[in-house]
Amino acid sequence: MLQGSTITPRDREGRELGDILDRAVSGNRLSEEDALRLFRVSDRSVWDIVHAADERREAVVGSQITYVRNQNINVTNYCINTCGFCGFSRKPGEEGGYFHNLEVIREKAALAKSRKVTEICTVSGLHPDFDADSYVEIITAIREGAPGVHIHASNPMEVAYAARKSGITSLEVLRMMKDAGLGSLCGTAAEILVDEVRRVICPGKVSTDEWIRIIKEAHHLGIRSTATIMYGHCETVQDRARHLSLLREIQDDTGGFTEFVPLSFIHMNTPLFRKGIARAGATGREDLLMTAVSRLFLDTIDHIQVSWVKTGVKMAQLGLLGGADDLGGTMFEESISKGAGARDTDYLDPAEMERIAADIGRTLRQRDTLYRLI
Repeated sequence: MLQGSTITPRDREGRELGDILDRAVSGNRLSEEDALRLFRVSDRSVWDIVHAADERREAVVGSQITYVRNQNINVTNYCINTCGFCGFSRKPGEEGGYFHNLEVIREKAALAKSRKVTEICTVSGLHPDFDADSYVEIITAIREGAPGVHIHASNPMEVAYAARKSGITSLEVLRMMKDAGLGSLCGTAAEILVDEVRRVICPGKVSTDEWIRIIKEAHHLGIRSTATIMYGHCETVQDRARHLSLLREIQDDTGGFTEFVPLSFIHMNTPLFRKGIARAGATGREDLLMTAVSRLFLDTIDHIQVSWVKTGVKMAQLGLLGGADDLGGTMFEESISKGAGARDTDYLDPAEMERIAADIGRTLRQRDTLYRLI
């Protein structure tokens, strides 16, 4: 060091950030405080984090970009809950409400199979009349309409609801679903796994502890699941770091998460935004950092997915340069994000996925739900 020179706060911060990124790229586990430090970056150092996440992605999963050929079936938008972030749900009698009977579900499943999908995904409103048998009937109808197609359905909230309505345990519900043909569980209804936030955005949903318990029950039964976060509304960066830490603890215990899917809050048609409680969604910086930090922090979850439905295709491509390795699904039918105000959510052609991948020098490969290449 030259005589009289000093280390400025900016230099010190740069060295601290560099140390965190060096450790992460080398495969060393980051702390929750490290994640918080990365989430707070708001200058050109964002690109250092993105670069480090891309390096780590290359080391963990290589250069290929994957996708799944799937279709959504939203059985009903009637729901007993009134979540502040939802523009999808309706109460019985409200305009725009719908409920597909079992025959329609079979027909939709058969249509999906004719499109050569390998996965059918369903998450719906909590219909007032649903119980455990209702969910079993839905899974059975999908299996009958599309034999051999993987069923990726329901989430811990729906499992808890079915258990309560039928007077049985969530473990019994999961066993019933698995016996009916459930292949994997959706890791949605997580939103932010901080109860103070949940009381604001989704007071009718399961608590953090209950969500974790049900996810672990599913994993221990051999039912794998996705892991998700919904960010960009009322939560803080501390809440985001805590959420990621809880997901990592679950994965350390069960190894049951197939992937992590950051879900950027779509704000336009939601009560939270209209009442001035939530901000207008995440910024591009926040979207990039969520993908990159999750790659660096979630060291036992190999696959990070970008949600083109939530962020748009162009931002999704940038996420693939910042730690993500999966483009999600073709969808064919999407209602939940559309209900909140998102556009162009129904279908992403694999040919367009191929263009996105080739543009950044990567190879596109089709996978199944459990990340086996097709």
